[in-house]
Amino acid sequence: MFDFFLGKNNNKTTEVGETPDSVVPTDESARAPLRPTIALALGGGAARGFAHIGVIRTLMAKGFVPDVITGTSIGAVVGAMYAAGHLDAFEEWARGLTRRTVFGYLDFAFFSSGLLRGDRLAQRITTQIGDLASEDLPVRFAAIATEVGTGHEIWLTRGPLVDNLRASYALPGIFMPVLIGQRWLVDGALVNPVPVSAARALGARLVVAVNLNSDLFGRGTTISNFNPADTDEDWMVKLRSRHGVPRSPEDVAKRQAIGTAQRPGFSAVMLEAFNIMQDRITRARLAGDPPDVSINPRLANVGLLDFQSAAAAIDAGAEAAERALAPIEEALAALSS
Repeated sequence: MFDFFLGKNNNKTTEVGETPDSVVPTDESARAPLRPTIALALGGGAARGFAHIGVIRTLMAKGFVPDVITGTSIGAVVGAMYAAGHLDAFEEWARGLTRRTVFGYLDFAFFSSGLLRGDRLAQRITTQIGDLASEDLPVRFAAIATEVGTGHEIWLTRGPLVDNLRASYALPGIFMPVLIGQRWLVDGALVNPVPVSAARALGARLVVAVNLNSDLFGRGTTISNFNPADTDEDWMVKLRSRHGVPRSPEDVAKRQAIGTAQRPGFSAVMLEAFNIMQDRITRARLAGDPPDVSINPRLANVGLLDFQSAAAAIDAGAEAAERALAPIEEALAALSS
């Protein structure tokens, strides 16, 4: 029922079962007029992923229409919404999010493998795209997920689109894993945060990647001579602000999971650890397989959980895409010559 493209663990080359038709013209006459196959590789980053909306809108306005879309986590969601023709409704929903409405999507799961069941959010996505299958999209599409236990990188290219998206954004410890084709799957950012390799394997000659975490300056440095007396007392306040932790009365029920200014909760620690890991993996993957053009929205002030800041993220994505228009045109010209 489901078709997977399986990649080996630890960033090894992914094997694809068939060569895309668009890469191999049937005769010599068909080869000349073909423009380079364009792909968007949309990275993960939770609430920062709303920047993908601004990127897509700017590129489409300039005539850059992708033939391939690969996405990890929120990148898969936004890419699928665009490919399915529901980006307008999705953007309207995103811009209308508030702290209160975000809280309404949090269906806590006790004594389970995740803090949240994720049913409410999945139902919202289902309302948008219905029972559409990944293979029914008008472009080649892959949502990236990670198999629990083996660490395999899974490219979800067939089967119910909602299930594939749900697996791709199933952040470990936050959302429950998703069972697809006898495999328990979680967030694809564990293995491929910005899926350039998948885009190339699906036939793209020009890959435009959107990295949502490139603007986090000062992360991942080494403190070689740590002195507790020099510690910034407001570090936890800044941490919680960066993750968009709500402070309104209706969010009191979440404080134990999220934490306080004096001590982080388990979800805050997990999110920050995931953020660090995703940043390191992204650097390694992009160094080994760089895109032709990289779009890097300035999102340092948008936290992973700042879903109520969709407008700011969308604007940042649009601005970043504007800066990338010239490099994209140059790359297309070079590949078309």
